[in-house]
Amino acid sequence: MKVIACNSNRPLAEAIATFLNLPLTKANIRRFSDMEVFVEILENVRGEDVFVIQSTSHPANDNLMELLVTLDALKRASARRITAVIPYFGYAR
Repeated sequence: MKVIACNSNRPLAEAIATFLNLPLTKANIRRFSDMEVFVEILENVRGEDVFVIQSTSHPANDNLMELLVTLDALKRASARRITAVIPYFGYAR
């Protein structure tokens, strides 16, 4: 099992990883100069269950895109199962 922290709620992801006695999975999540999201998973996640911690709070659109690009990167890295943990889900009303 792996836990990845996106940028919107890193303290929560760290608390979850500590509670589960797991290290956070190393990932490079940043933005290009035109504000497009770049995600690079720096550990092998092939065949793993991966939990992605990301809220879609302000700025909701940016955080949602960051989540979607991260999910895509994990799928391309052949994670067995990917679960998005979204403590605050904007656009849910």
